[in-house]
Amino acid sequence: MPRPLVYLLYNLLLPVVLALGLPSFLIKGLRRGGLARNFRQRLGFFSPDTLAKLQGKKPIWIHAVSVGEVFLALKLIEALRAAAPERSIVLSTTTTTGYRVAAEKESDALTIIHNPIDLPWIAWSVLRKIDPAALVLIEAEIWPNLVGLAKHRGIPVLLANARLSPRSERRYRKVRPLIEPVFSLLDGVTVPFTEDVARWSALGIPADRIEVTGSVKFDNAGQAASTETLRQELGDWLNATGMPALRRILLAGSTHDGEESLIARVVRDLCNEFPDLRLVIVPRHAERGADIARELRGEGFEPFLRAGADKGGPASEAVALGNAMRVWIANTTGELRAWFHHAEVVVIGKSFRGIGGQNPVEPILARRPVIVGPHMENFDEVIGELRLAAGVCQLDGEDALTDALRGILIAPAEGLAMADRGFATMARHDGAAARNASWILRRLPEP
Repeated sequence: MPRPLVYLLYNLLLPVVLALGLPSFLIKGLRRGGLARNFRQRLGFFSPDTLAKLQGKKPIWIHAVSVGEVFLALKLIEALRAAAPERSIVLSTTTTTGYRVAAEKESDALTIIHNPIDLPWIAWSVLRKIDPAALVLIEAEIWPNLVGLAKHRGIPVLLANARLSPRSERRYRKVRPLIEPVFSLLDGVTVPFTEDVARWSALGIPADRIEVTGSVKFDNAGQAASTETLRQELGDWLNATGMPALRRILLAGSTHDGEESLIARVVRDLCNEFPDLRLVIVPRHAERGADIARELRGEGFEPFLRAGADKGGPASEAVALGNAMRVWIANTTGELRAWFHHAEVVVIGKSFRGIGGQNPVEPILARRPVIVGPHMENFDEVIGELRLAAGVCQLDGEDALTDALRGILIAPAEGLAMADRGFATMARHDGAAARNASWILRRLPEP
């Protein structure tokens, strides 16, 4: 389909989609907090201080949609600073939670903004004000007007760590005539796996513009030191809230609705055999913490929130002595990577009562045995590699969870051996952030 027609259809439909999606956007923003903060930036308006900070800098503009992509972008930014410390960088993010995480890293050389709405006059205004040397999109966040107008201004548009799940690939193939005119505008793409080259080239990106660099998300270089302070803080919180000194922690990471009660019941049953076993839950969406606590309380558990109304004070003597009904809920953002280091075994959420799964690699990079459910569709390549190396335990269903956990708790050395095999499998991604940074810098125009 001709590119002008694609853009005409897109710009006719976008206002309708924005209007229909506005109530949901407002509700989510109010639940997660921070909706009003810098809301004008979404419409292309910046404070005088922000404009002065950008003036004449020709920054690299990196866009990441939400928390997961922001963490990936921050890894990339760290690598860019190491390779080109004189470069100014702008990081934009769509969600309020993503903005909160990114804002903690803001500095003289790094400006954090909300991503502008992709209406043509807003995108053009923001491009003019930022005047970037390049636009770098993270994973799959391709906004047609922003991409097209950047190209019109002669700005290189790059897609870093491009991620395409099998489900997304099938969906994109059905509408290839609509997306190919936009995707073909990309000047370059980096992908984590060799298999990704064929997927992206089938959507209209010439194969010679695609480079395999490994996954920035799975790049563990320099990550251990960056979480050490937070790890200590989390340990202090556990101790202060009655977690026994001698404990074996099962961490349920990035859980979705229904998985918290499932895993809590399994841990309760296993405590008859392993009385020092304890459960820490880190939900995928921190704002669900109060709902999870209510649900678990209704089943007889004693939930304890890291943040919020149920935060409470020191635990009771019964808890300190080993009350197996106690559940620790880390309803905070940005702490999951540090939590993995406190666990003896990790169960990955959205893999039992959801579709797609969550990232299994970070706990593997922390050298922890990892159990996932049958639904890991968004991580097919990774799970395939890990299963081939016997570096992960994937179950056919939730009924197998109790026995799988029992096996690791009975024979922890075998669990650690599995974790070591997984770690070795993922080691090839080390240095991916530096490779992506070098790739980006090579594509910047001459000053």
